[in-house]
Amino acid sequence: MSRNRGILVSLLLICSSLSICRASVVRPISDAHRSAALELFVPIDGSLGSLEDTYEALRTFQILGLEINSDLSRATCQTLLLKLGSSSSTSKDLLYALRINGILGCQIETTNFEDIVSKLQDNLKGGNSLLDLYCSVGGLLLIKKQGFNVILSDAGGVFHNIKALSQSDGRWRFDSSGAESSTYAAGIALETLAGVVSLADSEIEQSVVNNGIVSFFRAHLGLLNADDETLYFDEKRVHANNFKSPLEISASVIRGVTAFAEVASGRLNIPGNKMLGLAKFFLSIGIPGSSKDLFNQLDALSCLENNSRLNCFYPRIYIPLIVSLPAVVLSLTSRDQLKVDVTTVFGSSAPSLTVTLAHAINSKSEEDELNVNQELHFDQENSIHYLDIVPLKMDVGKYRLVFKASLHDPEDGNKYTTGEQTSFSIFLTGSIKVDKGEIAIINSDGGSIETVETLDLSKDSSLSLSANHLQKFRLSFQLASPLGQTFKPHQVFLKLRHESKVEHIFLIDISSRQFKLTLDFLGLVEKFYYLSGKYDIKLAVGDATMENSFLSSLGCIELDLPEAPEKATQPPLQPVDPFSRYGPRQEISHIFRAPEKRPPKELSLAFLVLTILPFLGFIFGLIRLGVNLKSFPSAPLQAAFSILFHAGIAAVLLLYVLFWWKLNLFTTLKGLGLLSIFLVLVGHRTLSYLASTSAKLKSA
Repeated sequence: MSRNRGILVSLLLICSSLSICRASVVRPISDAHRSAALELFVPIDGSLGSLEDTYEALRTFQILGLEINSDLSRATCQTLLLKLGSSSSTSKDLLYALRINGILGCQIETTNFEDIVSKLQDNLKGGNSLLDLYCSVGGLLLIKKQGFNVILSDAGGVFHNIKALSQSDGRWRFDSSGAESSTYAAGIALETLAGVVSLADSEIEQSVVNNGIVSFFRAHLGLLNADDETLYFDEKRVHANNFKSPLEISASVIRGVTAFAEVASGRLNIPGNKMLGLAKFFLSIGIPGSSKDLFNQLDALSCLENNSRLNCFYPRIYIPLIVSLPAVVLSLTSRDQLKVDVTTVFGSSAPSLTVTLAHAINSKSEEDELNVNQELHFDQENSIHYLDIVPLKMDVGKYRLVFKASLHDPEDGNKYTTGEQTSFSIFLTGSIKVDKGEIAIINSDGGSIETVETLDLSKDSSLSLSANHLQKFRLSFQLASPLGQTFKPHQVFLKLRHESKVEHIFLIDISSRQFKLTLDFLGLVEKFYYLSGKYDIKLAVGDATMENSFLSSLGCIELDLPEAPEKATQPPLQPVDPFSRYGPRQEISHIFRAPEKRPPKELSLAFLVLTILPFLGFIFGLIRLGVNLKSFPSAPLQAAFSILFHAGIAAVLLLYVLFWWKLNLFTTLKGLGLLSIFLVLVGHRTLSYLASTSAKLKSA
């Protein structure tokens, strides 16, 4: 139990030191999104899936400026031509095929666009579904943008058919057959209405829709987090198969609003802080884990950034500017500067503006608010605003900083929005001064001090103390922040570890600006399981804002405790170290027998000569006997067997030489066994032939 508690406290100390990492910061789109896109949109067998999936992938690559593979483009264009030329293609297929062509620029001159226009026009006449109207209008609009003369003759009727699906609360239904109203459908409807206005041959009354959009924003735009100031659209769905995430719903609304703003007569009166809250929501997600979420995030942000259109001096809706902090952890010791970056959602430079640090609020004391009102300096080379924080007299800890950004040019105020103010949570870290460390052994009877040791707690010590159960142990020290204030870290505890590995953890409290711990050993004998002996002493002090957190060894104390009674609690069993059971064992050192004494070199050479003499005698005998080849077979088959027989004998002699030179006995016997079988076969055939030849000569 004591060991588990020690592990738990150690983990708490580590977690408190790493809690800074949980501070979330809204940052513009970065290279990390490009890497994620390349990982999520991976072609399989040269294809990215359906036309919708392919469009989402290509659109994501286009927004991020990524190069599209030429082989993928070629294969996609071939699929696109088949869809555009097929009579069975639906309006949805045609819509996404035309969208893909707008990105890839395929060679589709042979496509009969008149038939496609006629088919889409027919779908509009009998279409009651919002999705069918959306696909048909979108397809016609894309064909018109390619230079073809496409006019929607009954644009007013289509406009009112779509508007008939709207509800009093600003949401839309997908069809007129009692379908449930939806915020997601509202975005599709607005995008479709924008397409109808672009295709109309005459002006359509839009004021009702304009006012409805503003009311819709007020009614359904929800607050996600007051600290992040992020806004989003959401809805409750009864059926799980119709569920849409807030990211997908908000992206649909943004596409619809920006598309309608492009064709609207006049500016949409949507407050700038609403558009900024939506932009912060998309950026606060970070990098989505699915390809569809990544597409919706980037496509919606692209609509927000690029909604400034021609034919109007100001954009119909505000372009959000993101105020962000490159770093949320600043060191007072290193005199780090507070840096603020102001860009668009895709990191483009913002127009000329001033950033002011208005307030700095300490998280430990909300009443401790500094009215800074300090203007940040601007670094034109790096396009960043900065401020030295040391003169602000801010101590270590967590602060909430409130910034205000004001545009220099009043005309930019009609185009961009920065919000009234932006707040961030930052951590100021620094080196904490550890002072007046002291350990004392006190007698319980009169409170007299027997031993006093002064400590430098910033480094390990090697104290050697001794005490009995009638004495007390006292540890005291002070912690001061860089501004001289009393510092209260997250974790302060003392650990005593017996030589039997039983651990005891004691939390240290602060009293009168001093951390003090007193252990009365008489009251702790049961907690210590009456275990006398040496205890190692360690002190741990840690905090997320403390740059010099430490776990110092103070030395050891020899405790003399009374013997345990019969019914005393036994110390817990310590877990077995798995490495001691399954780890590597001690290396075994073998002691070999000393080699036998060998004969002299000269004697060995003389024995070699004696072993060669019989072979030389054999050669000499063959010469004296007059060896000839008269009896060697002349027939090809018999001659081959004879040659193999003699080669086998030579191989046996060579094997003997190798045995003497290199091979061991077992290898030699294996080779000799194989050669013996071979010699028996070919020798029998050869000797049989010689015997038959000799018999024929005798009979003749």
